[in-house]
Amino acid sequence: MSLKTTLFSALVAMALGSNAVAQNFDDIVDASLITGWRQADGSHMAGIRLKLKNGWHTYWRAPGDAGIPPTFDMVGSRNFKAAQIIWPRPEVYEQNGLRSIVYHDQVILPLQIMPKSKGGDITVNAKIDIGVCKEICVPQTLRISAVLPAADKKRDGRIVASLAERAYTGKEAGAKNVRCQITPTADGILLTTTLSLPTVGRREAMVIEAANSLLWIAEPQMRRSGNTLSATTDIQHVEGAPFMLNRSGIRITVLGENKAVEITGCTGG
Repeated sequence: MSLKTTLFSALVAMALGSNAVAQNFDDIVDASLITGWRQADGSHMAGIRLKLKNGWHTYWRAPGDAGIPPTFDMVGSRNFKAAQIIWPRPEVYEQNGLRSIVYHDQVILPLQIMPKSKGGDITVNAKIDIGVCKEICVPQTLRISAVLPAADKKRDGRIVASLAERAYTGKEAGAKNVRCQITPTADGILLTTTLSLPTVGRREAMVIEAANSLLWIAEPQMRRSGNTLSATTDIQHVEGAPFMLNRSGIRITVLGENKAVEITGCTGG
């Protein structure tokens, strides 16, 4: 079991323990697919709608140690080549001293699909695995399906609103001088990140991801001085193996109350 999932598994075990017989978790979340519209480039913009019971939350793609990232399986879809989720800005949620990156109550995840045949309808059959939490955490497996007609051109306001909450690119936000310094440690490496970025609002937080999914990255300890952000974080291989860190595959996301900024890659510090 990886370092990332140990805590979440413990919380799930609590949910499925002695009280599991008396509780029904089947109606915590409802999933549906908003069919959306066909775009000028031939791709189709749809939306995955997750509606949770009041007070429950689910997780962003990099949820923190107290959560589990959602997974999406599109096997069985027809006229399907590739898909990308365009993540709207999530919330930073603190509970019992642990930080999670979440969505409360409801979220629409814009889903951009590239069909094999641009002029044909797309049939989506998707399986979604997520974790949902309130006082306890439980895993949920959801299935959604829909036909996305090629003839539909009208933009859906619900998806448009979620697209407006996407992360700014580093260039759009004015990020500059993004550097990463790597220092070996006994268990892995210490990554020190510095960049110039205007404030993104109150309660700023940083998330660092790596292209290698087998790397566990601790919550960054971030500081701001004017327009300069700096952060340190520990990185380990979940199997204890040696590893190389590719700076071009590092993704830095800065979250705030006003916006999110996503920066890909950094230079040596």
